[in-house]
Amino acid sequence: MKKIAILLLLLLSATCFAQDSLYVRKTVNTLSSSAMWGRGYTKDGMKKAADFLSAEYKKIGLSPMGNDFKQSFSFPVNTFPGKMLVEINGKSLRPGKDFIIGNASPSTMKTGSLQKIDSTHFVVNPNLKVELKDKLTWSVATEVSSETTIEINRKNFTSIPKQIKVDLENKFIENFQASNVCGFVKGTKYPDSLLVITAHYDHLGGMGTATYFPGANDNAAGVATLLSLAKYYKSNPQPYSIGFICFAGEEAGLIGSRYFVENPLIPLSKIKFLINLDLVGTGESGMTVVNASLYPKAFSLLNKINDQQRLISKINPRGKAANSDHYFFTEKGVPAFFIYTQGGPTAYHDVFDRPETLPLAEYKDLFKLIVTFNKEMMQ
Repeated sequence: MKKIAILLLLLLSATCFAQDSLYVRKTVNTLSSSAMWGRGYTKDGMKKAADFLSAEYKKIGLSPMGNDFKQSFSFPVNTFPGKMLVEINGKSLRPGKDFIIGNASPSTMKTGSLQKIDSTHFVVNPNLKVELKDKLTWSVATEVSSETTIEINRKNFTSIPKQIKVDLENKFIENFQASNVCGFVKGTKYPDSLLVITAHYDHLGGMGTATYFPGANDNAAGVATLLSLAKYYKSNPQPYSIGFICFAGEEAGLIGSRYFVENPLIPLSKIKFLINLDLVGTGESGMTVVNASLYPKAFSLLNKINDQQRLISKINPRGKAANSDHYFFTEKGVPAFFIYTQGGPTAYHDVFDRPETLPLAEYKDLFKLIVTFNKEMMQ
């Protein structure tokens, strides 16, 4: 009977993981779709993503940390909702693939000759500059410059730039409205002690009316993993409360997590450990843990679990870094790891970070590692 029970348990576990894998994949596809428009600053992309996440929290059965799941705040941001025309030597370039506009650029309409500065830099005038790049990566600006910069993918454009025509439209929003999405599962024995899982759900949004940045690995994969863990912990309540926070404004400078730390919905002193998930959609070459050197005992435990269960191929330690939403928690004394994976597609902050090319190779192993780690942290 014991062997049969174990077999049934294993079969049930395999079925649950299969279902969760489908859920994670579906969630990544949804968050990376054109409907979400890069989860950014035009076409209500970030708001649509926040509404989706709030609905998922409710469906899973999480309790809100505040009056509802959303913690609202605002910040300035430069956006590009309209015209996005660049022609070089009479050839029309494709936004995102052939060129990107500097994220702090103003609206610009200009036709003129390009003056060569060196092999990669050209100017029309001091306020309009062109640069040839091997890889195009975009970001988010919270201010507007007096200078328009245009980066051109030199691999897709082999001619020497001589003539340029641009018609670009920006819109600066002084008080862009955003929301962190925050929920928890109440602990069964020590409800005032918390373990917290975080991930940012925002991405870069769109550039013009026809180009958006899907952000499958950055960070739809992290959010999907967080939601999967939320489902697990709702079905399997733990002695400690388990919190789940999806941050907005990470790409604009960790704005959402900074706002939460400055306006916490839970006492920061009650957080026993925090795991931040960002860029976790690969894993073929292992993973890295930021803050490993700050918390050597916790990192040693993570490695011990990983070795015992033969999960991730390699866990690389890294020191303190202000490179994701764990940072401001760490600054306030909250023990935290930031986990990201390596291997697979190298798309990052570009239009090629798409769900169809994201392997999610180590989702199951990462899930098991986090669940086991959290269990040990509650001992």
